[in-house]
Amino acid sequence: MFRQLFDTESSTFTYLIVDDQSMEAALIDPVDTELTVYIDLLSSLGVTLKYALETHVHADHVTASGKLRQQFGIQTGVSQQCGASSADLQLNDGDQLQLGQQSITVIATPGHTTGSVTYLWKDKIFTGDALLINGCGRTDFQGGDAGTLYDSITQRLFTLTDETLVYPGHDYQGRRVSCIGQEKTINMRLAGKTREEFIGIMQQLNLPKPKMIDIAVPANRKCGVDEETVLQG
Repeated sequence: MFRQLFDTESSTFTYLIVDDQSMEAALIDPVDTELTVYIDLLSSLGVTLKYALETHVHADHVTASGKLRQQFGIQTGVSQQCGASSADLQLNDGDQLQLGQQSITVIATPGHTTGSVTYLWKDKIFTGDALLINGCGRTDFQGGDAGTLYDSITQRLFTLTDETLVYPGHDYQGRRVSCIGQEKTINMRLAGKTREEFIGIMQQLNLPKPKMIDIAVPANRKCGVDEETVLQG
């Protein structure tokens, strides 16, 4: 069982994945303003939430992971490199998270931020901002590095089979899914580009500062809730 959800305010995708036998579930990149949507969906599907997982510490929205932990007693997970010490699971490359008889594999894909990870589940990867559809995340804050991102994409993600489905953290043009073969062929920032060319492209983006960054990053390092509340919960 699988659902792709979308927050229109931040153009963020959230993913619900479920083991059909145990009915254990994980939410990837939940958004705090969509909390009631998640609760209603979990109830209607009759699934048991086990994890709320982050692909990185987000700069454009506040996560719902801490509130989901308070509501359901779940485990929150984020890369150990993110500095989000209140998360239950400090994830590293190659870690396996069990959903019943299925597993979610953590793939370290730094570059957008130091702690960016991708989750591999069955024939799908959830890439956060590392690899987008016909694009990639910016690399100019939170320890981002264009060369590192190029290496993460070309040496980690592009080594997966061409049929692997790519589910990004955002899309701003109504697209919902791609695949590794497509991104290797037509991604305008990566296809046919050397590492040096990619670095040059990223250095010339000159993007505005995310409007939520000063609120979202500190909040997300605390799973989106006050630390004292987390400890009491």
